[in-house]
Amino acid sequence: MFGKINISSQLDEGYRVGIRKHNEEVDKNRHILSKIIDCVKFCGAFELALRGHDESESSENPGVFRGLVDFVASLDAVLHDHLQTATVFKGTSKTVQNELLDCMLSVLRECIIGEIRSADFVSIQADETMDISTQCQLVLVIRYTDKAHHVQEWFFEFIPLQSATADSITIALLDRLSSILPDDQKSKLISQAYDGASVMRGAKGGVQTKVQDVYVNAHYVHCYAHQLNLLMQQVTSHIPKVSNFFSDLAGFSSFFSRSPKRTSVLDRVLAHRLPRASTVRWNFHSRTVNTVFEHKEDLLQCFETIRDSEEFDPITVREAGGFVRLLEDDGFSFFLKLLHLIMPNVDILYNQLQKRTIDSVFVQGIMQQFTNNIQKIRDYLPTLCGEHSGSVSQLAKKRRTLGPDDLQRLATEVCDTILGHAKHRFAFTKHLISATLLQADRFQQYRSQFPEAALNTTMEAYPLLNKNKLKTELSLIYSNDEFKSCSGAVALYQLFMGNNLQDTFSETVALLKILITTPMTTAESERCFSTLKRIKTFLRNTMSQDCLNALAMLSMEKNLVKTIPDFNQRVIEKFAAVKDRRATFMYKK
Repeated sequence: MFGKINISSQLDEGYRVGIRKHNEEVDKNRHILSKIIDCVKFCGAFELALRGHDESESSENPGVFRGLVDFVASLDAVLHDHLQTATVFKGTSKTVQNELLDCMLSVLRECIIGEIRSADFVSIQADETMDISTQCQLVLVIRYTDKAHHVQEWFFEFIPLQSATADSITIALLDRLSSILPDDQKSKLISQAYDGASVMRGAKGGVQTKVQDVYVNAHYVHCYAHQLNLLMQQVTSHIPKVSNFFSDLAGFSSFFSRSPKRTSVLDRVLAHRLPRASTVRWNFHSRTVNTVFEHKEDLLQCFETIRDSEEFDPITVREAGGFVRLLEDDGFSFFLKLLHLIMPNVDILYNQLQKRTIDSVFVQGIMQQFTNNIQKIRDYLPTLCGEHSGSVSQLAKKRRTLGPDDLQRLATEVCDTILGHAKHRFAFTKHLISATLLQADRFQQYRSQFPEAALNTTMEAYPLLNKNKLKTELSLIYSNDEFKSCSGAVALYQLFMGNNLQDTFSETVALLKILITTPMTTAESERCFSTLKRIKTFLRNTMSQDCLNALAMLSMEKNLVKTIPDFNQRVIEKFAAVKDRRATFMYKK
């Protein structure tokens, strides 16, 4: 019988059966692990704790992650059977969670680095602060234009620092940049944006100088959202009357925040809470000014109710009487009217400076609009002072400490301070003058007189551009009316790419990419730190740096996770390659 059955074919068939059974087991294990990865992604996106205080089988409150896994298991029979019968690999331990977080972070970073290396230009934003566990951290945000011609701005990581000195920050920053950009791509880094602290912006020993020594094209840009805060601080610090006004204004919310009994009167009379002011975010000052101005009479009634009531203690009655006199004060009422006109413009500018797609051309446009509006208010001051003097009661006139001329002089000083500092602090430096070349409202002027000085300055900042070709392309743009309707560099860039003109206007497109990639604000890094605080406060632990980065990435860049179609499979591939596992996750052929 030996000759009737071929032993080779029997062995081949047994081998194929073994491979098929192995791959079926891998399919099952990958399906289970993919469901667990989805649960980790959900917890990361909504900043939920991965572990509870008691994760034993008998615990009634095992934590959000375990509860989420159990819920998914109730909808998935394969996962349910696995959790009931698994003895080798269950997938819910803290070790597996940490390994999955590391693998997710690795996949996301590889995706970002891949896009960065294929982009033409890159910029960085960085900010340092102390986190909730008193660890000094530096956040790194990367900005570039992707292959689909969209501006991308991604959180990259939190970098632990030994100290907040320029040398310590520079060493950490250069170390990360060397892993992102190889030596032959150093010229891609065209800008670096910080918050304007002396450690970061110092012309001799600051971080920006040390980074530019290595990356010569990395021009420094001061965050313009911080510039706005500095501008308004100058108004308060140089004019004592305005400083006193904001101090008095902050007292309104402080008065009601200390007592539920006082707040109940506020809710009954005003039916509106007072926003609390912040020294960092000037839009809070705007909200306070607007609220007090719009509800001045109701507030006056509220304080009179508290003052005349016998239910409150003497301190409360005395403070309420002080606020009544303050609201009836002629000078306070005038500054309230004046700043009610000014602060909405500050609020609009602040919101516009928080956009991710902001560019230097856009900043110039909104700053011009802002200064025009402040100038209109300045021109209106004589009328405002006249109207205010006519509306002041006889009692208030007797109490008045400032005459109409003094009020107009102070109001003019406020407007002049804002206009002067706006012109100084938002003046573009040498490498950003190139933005004026593509400012649509100047095209008509440039048609008759080409901006040679701006072109020469642009070439000094970015010698990689071809000057003659750029000049020819700009002349064509200035002479064509179709380009005048584009508001900002992003709109003009999208017009070129949408009409397939990137080869015809290659140098202009390169300049547009530089302007778009250059960040005008570090608002993104500020948002990153608020996320860092939320994560560490909620989880209340001292997790490893990699886990912290992974959770922050899942929280802040949840949209990036969604755009990677095979994200779970890529994570599983990395998870399987970390070490030899008793559960099988790799296919055989």
